[in-house]
Amino acid sequence: MPRRKPINQKPHLLILGGTGDAAAVARAVASAYGVRIQVTSSLAGRTRAPASLPGSVHTGGFGGPEGLHAWILAQGVDVVIDATHPFAVQISKHAVQAAHAVPVLRLDRPPWAPRPDDDWRSVTDIAAAAALLPNVGRRVFLTVGASELAAFSELENVYFLIRLIETLETVSAFVDYDIVSARGPFTKVGDLQLMKAHRIDVVVSKNSGGDATVAKLHAARVLGIPVVMIDRPPCDLGCAGRVGLSQAETVQQALFWIKQIVGF
Repeated sequence: MPRRKPINQKPHLLILGGTGDAAAVARAVASAYGVRIQVTSSLAGRTRAPASLPGSVHTGGFGGPEGLHAWILAQGVDVVIDATHPFAVQISKHAVQAAHAVPVLRLDRPPWAPRPDDDWRSVTDIAAAAALLPNVGRRVFLTVGASELAAFSELENVYFLIRLIETLETVSAFVDYDIVSARGPFTKVGDLQLMKAHRIDVVVSKNSGGDATVAKLHAARVLGIPVVMIDRPPCDLGCAGRVGLSQAETVQQALFWIKQIVGF
């Protein structure tokens, strides 16, 4: 049931984000409801120059599920949307554990699926991807994020083209590499040119889903090269461990859910 506030108080929406989907939700809510709803977007703080967002922004963690629960109570949060990255399992668990009586929606875009003409090598985690890689290719387009690079750093006789959102001048322990700093959405033409220029023969990617970074998969298909695809973590507490936890795959579905919860 929706939580009713005094008539002069706005409903408060907390968006756990840092993704393009989270930003899209914040903008969609602002466009649909304007000042009738208070929006706070929570960012982990890993990106030095995040895109501008409507409403308030909370940067940094909350101190685990207990800290998040205390923050929700102190700030009068009425509804939570977990729009974190599909691989950010910990914060999703914290959201479920912390919210208690507050309605929670998990916004989880569908994973990518291979087409018949794709050459995917699916693995369960980063370590498995690094172990498989030398048997698949030697010129690697690595697109797994800065926090996951260490697993690949000791591979010998392998060239890496590393794409990151943030600018890094060097990557510790890597020998033969280049860094491309760029923020999606990317285009098939752009990724195709990039991969041709660096003579890439294998792509390594997390199965994040969505449109912003799918261009590399289209480019790999055109070039006929394999993709080492890291599967999403198992869907446990953060997805289905709480009775009544709602889920959506699109921003429009999330917006409709908010409308139902806050009673607009």
